[in-house]
Amino acid sequence: MSQPAQQQTPPGVQSEMNPRPDCGEDSYRGSGRLDGKVSVITGGDSGIGRAVAIAFAREGADVLISYLDEDEDARDTARLVEEAGRRAVLVPGDLSDPAHCRAVIARAVEAFGRIDVLVSNAGFQMTRDSLEEIPDEEWDHTFATNISAMFHLCKAALPHMGAGAAIIASTSVNSDMPPPKLLPYNCTKAAIANFVGSLAQLLGPRGIRVNSVAPGPIWTPLIPATMPPEQVESFGQQVPLGRPGQPAELAPVYVLLASDEASYVSGARVAVTGGQPIL
Repeated sequence: MSQPAQQQTPPGVQSEMNPRPDCGEDSYRGSGRLDGKVSVITGGDSGIGRAVAIAFAREGADVLISYLDEDEDARDTARLVEEAGRRAVLVPGDLSDPAHCRAVIARAVEAFGRIDVLVSNAGFQMTRDSLEEIPDEEWDHTFATNISAMFHLCKAALPHMGAGAAIIASTSVNSDMPPPKLLPYNCTKAAIANFVGSLAQLLGPRGIRVNSVAPGPIWTPLIPATMPPEQVESFGQQVPLGRPGQPAELAPVYVLLASDEASYVSGARVAVTGGQPIL
């Protein structure tokens, strides 16, 4: 099973992908598991973030969608949230800027009064054939977007989160099995896993849970925007299930970790990898 070879300019948009990722638009059915909760989702315009936003809304949560500049994708996600009967707030901007991270949280508090679930999902990667080819600025930007943003978001959000709240980060199978051509990205995903382990212990006494989801190869705009066309064509074929995952196949895990059903789950990393184990 393969997708056509294709390439986009970063950060990539969902509407131009072939085939379009399945984010659960036509399949996800909620059952009230997040009734009345307030959520912030970074990278919520497309891919995994979009699938999580749809699922959260259909489970009863209001959603702030943080995204870079993919306005069409973001508006489409907001429409789906609102069709589920929940409020959607869109906040564009670059999370590599600490001030913008704080602005995202401030906007959520202004709109909703509190934060029950923070999903730190936005990420950046770029394929490079050698260490020498990685620009210094790209290394710094990858760390600023993938791990430093999580620090700034969590720090700003904590005063507005009470007992029972949840923080969920998107890490990656790459943290344990790092492909050589995604070196900066791999490093940040390992850092996120470690950050989650530490933060879960720090926040346990406050009743705030912290977990991460470790996706394998998932068909999102990040793939055609950051990989050469021939690699896109074979993307996902290396895992035991023999195909890339769809964003909709991750959303139920985020819902569980955000819900009160996971009241004793903290410091965990849940693998959604198509059969590729993580350590």
